[in-house]
Amino acid sequence: MSHSTVAKVLSPPLVPISVAHWRSYWADYTRAFIDDQGRVIDHHQHQDSTSEGESYALFFALVADKPEQFAKILSWTNNNLAAGQLGTQLPGWLWGQNPSGKWTLLSQHSAADADLWLAYTLIQAGKLWHRPDYMHLGLELTQTIVREEVVMISFSNRINDRSIHLSFTPMLLPGYFGFHIAAKRYVFNPSYLPLPLLLGLAQADPHGPWQQMASQLPDFLHAVSPHGFAPDWIGLDDGRSFFVPSQGVDGSYNAIRVYLWAGMATKEMPFGPEILAALSGMQKYLQQHNVPPLAVDAATGQATGSGPVGFSAALLTYLSAKHDQIAFNRQLQRIQEAQIPSTGLLGEPAYYYDQNLALFALGNLSKSFTFERNGDLHTWWSHSGLHG
Repeated sequence: MSHSTVAKVLSPPLVPISVAHWRSYWADYTRAFIDDQGRVIDHHQHQDSTSEGESYALFFALVADKPEQFAKILSWTNNNLAAGQLGTQLPGWLWGQNPSGKWTLLSQHSAADADLWLAYTLIQAGKLWHRPDYMHLGLELTQTIVREEVVMISFSNRINDRSIHLSFTPMLLPGYFGFHIAAKRYVFNPSYLPLPLLLGLAQADPHGPWQQMASQLPDFLHAVSPHGFAPDWIGLDDGRSFFVPSQGVDGSYNAIRVYLWAGMATKEMPFGPEILAALSGMQKYLQQHNVPPLAVDAATGQATGSGPVGFSAALLTYLSAKHDQIAFNRQLQRIQEAQIPSTGLLGEPAYYYDQNLALFALGNLSKSFTFERNGDLHTWWSHSGLHG
């Protein structure tokens, strides 16, 4: 693929969405948020770093075909978040300055979404760059995730209209600590389950829980999204019913990724169309409103506030998959207006999370990266001989 090729997402787009544009955006992000060690810095959250930020950056460095940058990000993550034991040890989710002024790991508790992205990206880097060491590390981390963060849940007694029809299935806890809150009582996060990653891990680890986890995802999302809006968090009494967890029932900064991941799944991907069908509420809302809501009560469908520009970016893949050109163009125009020429980033100030949502969406729409039917990663350079 030529660097200047424009992806024909929905015709005509208001701004060019190209590989060259995405690569430039990633370079701008690197300058603003990643230091020379490979640490991703959230400037608006006490200069902290998170396993989420490191995992996303590792994925984007692979998509950009930057092996030296990839190695730095991986090294910093391993040494600072996993005590040099990444693979057999899950990374802590938060690193920053403690009350005594020391920069250190602030929480050893894991974040399963970051762990999933790290494992998936390492496996794909092993395949695309022919690095068996990355493949081995990714598979090792995958096994640690299964051991520490996957639980088996029974849905056999659930008979209400928001039922799940599988009797016994694996589920990913949001972290190894704090989400199994009582006997047979759990809290889950729907945005921690990107379908392409589950299928990709199933391909690499066929004896793991990933294929079954992917197969129950449409029913799970349908059950927790009665009005077509995903929640950030959901409680489940094993074998009985859903409940509102202490985090509340709103869908906001976490849930916006559910639509992003759903849109990145190809229509040929198993379970992809069913997942999109479970998330109809956001499309209906955007047909009547110019800006996505900041939060939606998933139980009632009541929307409040105006979401940041990153929400508009996250919804591009979803609206593209829904073939809603009018709503798509409206969000794309908002992104165009938010881009600051002097920085290349969205918004002033440029927030870390907005940029990451946009990097995923624009990267996928430009075909800088896509996912195969089995979840394997396809990049702009991987089958063309192009490297940069």
